[in-house]
Amino acid sequence: MGRPGRLAVVLTTVALLSAAEWLPRALAHEQRVDAWVRPHLDRRRSGQRHPVEDFLFDYYHLSPAKPRRWHPGAGVVLAGPEAEAYLELKSYRRVPGGVEADPDRLARQAGRLRDVRRLLAATGSRPPSYGCFGLHEWAMVYLLDPDEVRHRGLPLRLGSAGTDAVVEQGPLRCTHIDAYRFFTPAATPRNAFRPTRASQPELEQPGCLHAGMDLYKWAAAFDPFLPAELVADCFAHAREIRALDMQASPYDLAVLGYPPVPVETAEGRAEYVRRQRGFAASGAVLRTRLVAALDVLTSLVPIDHALSGRPESA
Repeated sequence: MGRPGRLAVVLTTVALLSAAEWLPRALAHEQRVDAWVRPHLDRRRSGQRHPVEDFLFDYYHLSPAKPRRWHPGAGVVLAGPEAEAYLELKSYRRVPGGVEADPDRLARQAGRLRDVRRLLAATGSRPPSYGCFGLHEWAMVYLLDPDEVRHRGLPLRLGSAGTDAVVEQGPLRCTHIDAYRFFTPAATPRNAFRPTRASQPELEQPGCLHAGMDLYKWAAAFDPFLPAELVADCFAHAREIRALDMQASPYDLAVLGYPPVPVETAEGRAEYVRRQRGFAASGAVLRTRLVAALDVLTSLVPIDHALSGRPESA
């Protein structure tokens, strides 16, 4: 039963999966994600940090256990005794034939579901821009003392003065609020845009590396209601983007196996844009898949929840 005054949520089951059907998918997913999660956990236990491999776990504040757990998505019932383990999660409930993700919990996210879907659709509707050259990481260390930079264990390829000179030559054209907000105070007025959380749906564009990485954030936000394979695809995409993000940064990661993409040169900028275009193309496919999946979830949220849900920031 639903809470007083609200409709109970009833899903039309898309599928009922036997243990023989879903257990191999769950195992394949866990093995895929373990290749990313286990090295991260090993480093964390030893007190080490990796600026590329650990970023998605640290920056998005998501438990390493979260991407590892396989989910079939909303409206799918898992059968068999092995499915009972999912009832340990508050997000699942027992139904005839097995267990499924609890749609009451999905309904509570109606506002966020609407806002994220709007952001993704708006981002995908505009043409990508390729004029930033990854200089956001440079703007994050502009005019800082060496002991103030974020990755103090990594040397600046051009030193502090050389890094500052690249920022001053510009141009700074960052459109992403979650990159822009880390600019140093001296770098902020040099940016061509003033992104805010409120302007994000109007300003975010699909050529932005951070917008591409955020596909993982938005997919993971609706765990366990999206298929785990989609979430993992977004994670893999974000992981590849982060590598370019740091290769194009002012830091020297060559010792970690990431040769620089020297965006202070014409050749480096051309290489950055070439790879940026590739990520924009693959990101467009993922974004389309994610929007379609969110549309399915939206269709499952009852009208009373959708109308009464408090708007949430994307």
